[in-house]
Amino acid sequence: MRRPLTLRQSLLSAANDNVMLRHLLLTLALCLLSTEAWADDDGTNSQADHPPTTDIDFQFDGVWKPKGAILGGDFVPPPALEAIRLTIQKNRYEVTVQGEEQSDRGVFTLDESVLPKRMTIEGKSGPNKGKTILAIYEMKGVNAMRVCYDLSGQEFPEEFKAPKGSQRYLVGYRRQTTNATDTLGVPAPSQHKPNANSNVE
Repeated sequence: MRRPLTLRQSLLSAANDNVMLRHLLLTLALCLLSTEAWADDDGTNSQADHPPTTDIDFQFDGVWKPKGAILGGDFVPPPALEAIRLTIQKNRYEVTVQGEEQSDRGVFTLDESVLPKRMTIEGKSGPNKGKTILAIYEMKGVNAMRVCYDLSGQEFPEEFKAPKGSQRYLVGYRRQTTNATDTLGVPAPSQHKPNANSNVE
């Protein structure tokens, strides 16, 4: 019996196996929730000044797409990124993968009391139901951001890196500025104009 592919092997062979790609992307769906990012920190780290956040600002509602990603030191192939669409409404999210009927839905909370800022993601329905993923995030202008996830769910990453052999997943995202309404009833905010300086690192 052939041994199952590891997460990294499946992603890197995604261009040659569309079925495996789609199911794997759904497994990784929670890793694409960086839209919960907020404005830059004001320079303080006080818990009193920045308590954990549960009410997400409306300015991050909309549709986002991953534009680049590294998983355990390896670049994720473009077909895997192009198949994914993330929709955010307040503290709720939905991730859909092209060609799949089932989507991933859940909620998230933010913690701005530390740097890098933290994100706790909880799956409520779909492939990641009952799972928790920990991440750090950073806004890069109005319509761009980056997120680093610990896929093991054991600890928050300390930096935006996904070194070889690790279970870290580093992703850069861009907000889509169309007027289409997503499945959560949230129109992508066309009023958010792209920032020429919003380069995702």
